[in-house]
Amino acid sequence: MLSNEEIQDIDHEAAKLPYKQAAVIEALKIVQQRRGWINDESVRDIAECLEMSPAEVDSVATFYNLIFRKPVGRHVILLCDSISCYVMGYKNIYEALQQKLKIKFGETTADHRFTLLPNACLGCCDHAPALMINGNLYKDISIEALDSILSEYN
Repeated sequence: MLSNEEIQDIDHEAAKLPYKQAAVIEALKIVQQRRGWINDESVRDIAECLEMSPAEVDSVATFYNLIFRKPVGRHVILLCDSISCYVMGYKNIYEALQQKLKIKFGETTADHRFTLLPNACLGCCDHAPALMINGNLYKDISIEALDSILSEYN
């Protein structure tokens, strides 16, 4: 069940738009921000709140790669796998992250600290390779910098 605060925030976003259903992405983000991910119950509750079917909400939730339909770690690492990052050493960064964290794409560390996900583009091709953790962008990444970057997130 959505909390009163979540409902108020969703209603606030929906009031800005010509159709209540147009707030579905914002509603998903609101719930995910508080709960960490979007479970099936949340999909049903958002659908009810926005007068949509659960299938319609789920289709939006599964389309966007930053809406998480399963639990993620406290810190989500998005590793850019665009052509620019690939050419500039993405594969070496990915292999180093796999080794350090002992996970592959789509997995979460045993301590639930990190989830590692690919990302099609972080928008900084001139500073490749790049990764983002919890909205913090790291550019011109080197393998040597990874320990320092990861240590910022407990």
